[in-house]
Amino acid sequence: PIYPIIVPVRGGTDGSRLSFMGLPTPNIFTGGLYGHGKYETLPTRSLERGVDVILKLVDIISSR
Repeated sequence: PIYPIIVPVRGGTDGSRLSFMGLPTPNIFTGGLYGHGKYETLPTRSLERGVDVILKLVDIISSR
């Protein structure tokens, strides 16, 4: 079985704020490059891989 690693994180994302307020919310990677910089970008392939991960998580959770 696959179990999540639950570690509280304080950061600037919506998920971090919701978790801090008591609603456990995962932060899924975006695959972006050069975050918060002049050349920040999100390659299409990275976005597609993120979708693959989310669909796999849904598959795992729904099969329980």
